[in-house]
Amino acid sequence: MPQKIIIDTDPGQDDALAILLALASPELEVLGITAAAGNVPVALTSKNIRKVCELAGRRDIRVFAGCEGPMQGSLFTAEYVHGATGMDGADLPEPTMPLQAQHGVDFLIETLMAHEPGTVTICTLGPMTNLATALSREPALAARIKSVVLMGGGLFEGGNVTPAAEFNIFVDPEAARIVLSCGAPIVMMPLDVTHQVLTTAKRVAAIKALGTPLADAVTGWLEFFERFDEAKYGTDGGPLHDPNVIAYLLKPELYSGRLCNVEIETTSELTKGMTVADWWGVTQRPKNAFFVRDVDADGFYTLLTERLARLPAKP
Repeated sequence: MPQKIIIDTDPGQDDALAILLALASPELEVLGITAAAGNVPVALTSKNIRKVCELAGRRDIRVFAGCEGPMQGSLFTAEYVHGATGMDGADLPEPTMPLQAQHGVDFLIETLMAHEPGTVTICTLGPMTNLATALSREPALAARIKSVVLMGGGLFEGGNVTPAAEFNIFVDPEAARIVLSCGAPIVMMPLDVTHQVLTTAKRVAAIKALGTPLADAVTGWLEFFERFDEAKYGTDGGPLHDPNVIAYLLKPELYSGRLCNVEIETTSELTKGMTVADWWGVTQRPKNAFFVRDVDADGFYTLLTERLARLPAKP
């Protein structure tokens, strides 16, 4: 039986690859995709998700627009990394598949309440506003979630939008706090892992060699997206963040980490959005998240490239 998942995302080139990896994997059943506001506003992320589904030949996937901004304050976006569309680097046609009329938060609540407890995994690839709003409106949801696998945070790598904070957490720290304290099993893919998964020239060339229109689009995204982090970190290629969430579901043996306490700083002027992970167990706070630290990067790219090759050559 395929693992049932809901993807909550704010595409983003790396989010797009995560969606493609999920849609290319028969081990996963995507119940729906909810659009978050993050890399770009939700009007664009909800459009970008549908573009990616159509690129993969999966017009059957239901896509829902979620919250337009964080639970508190105003929206901070990242066009400076992802481009004005959020997915610059590949010129995809406007989507023709519909956006569902139902709000993404209502879809999350309805779907989790309708399925047997412990059967649906939530994959959050952006700010966690939609999931946190759903948990706030219906506290019974937490006990029904199989697990939340999220991309966000950082400990040993620090932050990528401030010295202390990773982007997804920084955009809505209150949402992250709610999700991490909800009691559901949580797996975190922080910058500590994603900074090991670099889009080196050799790895991008292997994807391009697939020779499909989809591979050309992916290569265009990667070449656009990596330019920012290559300049920032001085590396061959940039981190590929969000597909790690999906890869973990497919091949958890590629990853290692430990269960520890993770809290989110929500108020400090200097460290707002900081992931306070008690890796060394120096507090008595309850261990609430499996914090992933290491990855077999070559194994990850082998999996990603093999799965991308399965998607239709002509969507």
